[in-house]
Amino acid sequence: MVAPHVAAEFPGLGISWVEVEGGTGRSPEPVRQRLRLLSDRFYGSHAIHLRERPIPWAYRVFFRQVGIDPDRTRTPVEQVALDRLHDGAFVSHGLPDDALTIAIAETAVALRALDAERLDGPLCIRDSAPGESLPGKLAELEQGTLTIADSRGPVELLFGEPGEYRAQGDTQRVAIVAIQVNSVPQVAVDEALWIAASTLDSAA
Repeated sequence: MVAPHVAAEFPGLGISWVEVEGGTGRSPEPVRQRLRLLSDRFYGSHAIHLRERPIPWAYRVFFRQVGIDPDRTRTPVEQVALDRLHDGAFVSHGLPDDALTIAIAETAVALRALDAERLDGPLCIRDSAPGESLPGKLAELEQGTLTIADSRGPVELLFGEPGEYRAQGDTQRVAIVAIQVNSVPQVAVDEALWIAASTLDSAA
């Protein structure tokens, strides 16, 4: 769900998610093997021309619409590509991070993983109201900041560093969240969620 006035300003903006039991900790060998195989297919020239593809370009356009410079703050798939080039391969960081890396590299759809048990009600995209802040943060958000929110308030910035609700070692149930922007087809979003969820399920 997207707040109506936000949806009117940014047609095509959307949020989808699935929940998966478990899915944290060290990645099993099949997941690490999949990262290695993906590294062999995701090489320098692929990364260089990445932004020319429709879905990565759609996120770059949206970043500029909301005042984010995509050449300084990378879109999720470009950050994945940059990490691959920097490290020489897709390095395993455990679950659910590896599942997100695989799904983002395969589909270019923006994903994140939250602790589902800390969420209250369905997620939505909305702008922040006066006096609101992110969980665990004292500083108030600038009014109108685009956030991912549950029924209690903002959970994370729409595009920003992972926050306090990020899925981590003690997470028992993971919410894999996809952010859709204009020109990103629903089939790509569905595929990204399926890849990430099935990777976590296979590791359970």
